[in-house]
Amino acid sequence: MFDPLHIDQHDALYPPVLRTYLNDRAPMTITARGNLDILQQKTPAPLVALFCSVQCSSAIILQTYALAHTLCEAGVTVISGFHSPLEKECLNVLLDGTQPVIVCPARSIERLRLPAHWKAALLQDRLLLLSPFAEPQRRATVGRAQARNEFVAALADVLLITHATPGGKTERFCHTMRTWGKPLLALESHDNAHLFALGAFPLRPDTLMPLHISAGIA
Repeated sequence: MFDPLHIDQHDALYPPVLRTYLNDRAPMTITARGNLDILQQKTPAPLVALFCSVQCSSAIILQTYALAHTLCEAGVTVISGFHSPLEKECLNVLLDGTQPVIVCPARSIERLRLPAHWKAALLQDRLLLLSPFAEPQRRATVGRAQARNEFVAALADVLLITHATPGGKTERFCHTMRTWGKPLLALESHDNAHLFALGAFPLRPDTLMPLHISAGIA
């Protein structure tokens, strides 16, 4: 069930944005399980990459929950590693909806055991699992997590950071991603002042208008 599909750089299904943004770091082969059309389809909303640090204030947690419901209700396709605790909670909210979701683990996915709610979403053709890692790489590591985050960011139209711990890995990642020129958004909170200083657009959890504006969508 949900057999993996291997896509190399010479395949027409290989996303060209990976070569554009990752250059020589672009994976030679990616593995997909699920509905690959999710990555190809064009919708009125951009493909949004979701990132959040492990440590967050209670205010950020509440706003992130509200934002996940807003994204769900608006039918926005979200791509993420869904690794941090709050990212995992967002995935649960999104999988309760009807919009597509793209999950990118920091490991190979050929033998990845699928939770029941993932299987249900796969059967509904609204979940896609993507990985830039080969089958023997079955454990997530710090290095693979970093490579996975770059992979996710390269595929997305907009980068959405609910929170990045000042001086932490996610903030350093944001500095790198700013050089790509992709829109960067962060939840409107004093906890994210350092991200706004970096040039991030403020986003309230009850409206996605800045998301559409930053992506150049009317």
